Amino acid sequence: MRFSGKTAIITGAGQGIGREIAVTLAQRGASVIVCDINENKAAGTAGEINRNGYKAGYIGADVSKIADIKRMVEKTVETFGGVDILVNNAGILSVSSVADTTEEEWDAVMAVNLKGAFFAMKEVAPYMEKNGGRIINISSLAGRMGGYANGPAYAASKAGLIGMTMCAARKLAPLGITVNAVAPGTTQTDIISGLSEERINSLKQSIPMNRLGQPEDVAETVAFLASDGAKFITGAVIDVNGGMFMG
Repeated sequence: MRFSGKTAIITGAGQGIGREIAVTLAQRGASVIVCDINENKAAGTAGEINRNGYKAGYIGADVSKIADIKRMVEKTVETFGGVDILVNNAGILSVSSVADTTEEEWDAVMAVNLKGAFFAMKEVAPYMEKNGGRIINISSLAGRMGGYANGPAYAASKAGLIGMTMCAARKLAPLGITVNAVAPGTTQTDIISGLSEERINSLKQSIPMNRLGQPEDVAETVAFLASDGAKFITGAVIDVNGGMFMG
């Protein structure tokens, strides 16, 4: 899994899973553009990568805005000459119930989690046509088995991302572009850092492997799907959840 000469865009890479994916791909030779709505966090991830002797640039962008997506792709091409790998990781978490979900919340979640991923994919596809490319969409356990601890808007957006992945995989396969999804389960990131020890233990007990996922568990899966070892895999959903969902 070496990516020398390849360029990758990772959205939502200022922290958590996205940050780990960016670092992992850079360590294996990719030139990485770190995208995050929080430009300071994007700069932090890129700075860490560069200080360790690898290549990264960054951009502050809101993937719910098509103009920002276009700017993100244009900067990548200007900086590194092309796009070979896209990881659609940016997302908004929603835990509101059916009764409490507002129109504004629903629209915001769909705009980032689903619309943003689609238009990022659309924008990079022309740059991948010549040499092939890899698109990896970060879905969720919620998109596989319903909301669990999440709300209906989040679950719907992540399930929609899986359906979109399969459709795009069929459409882009003749161009040599693979499109796959990764569906993490409960993962140790800042999102759950405020939970009590009792709640964390309860979550662990619901996982057959009896531990939370780690960002590197997801990053390693993404790295495989981006590699030549996965060149004949497309339209797949890889569950990284310690056995919470098997299907």
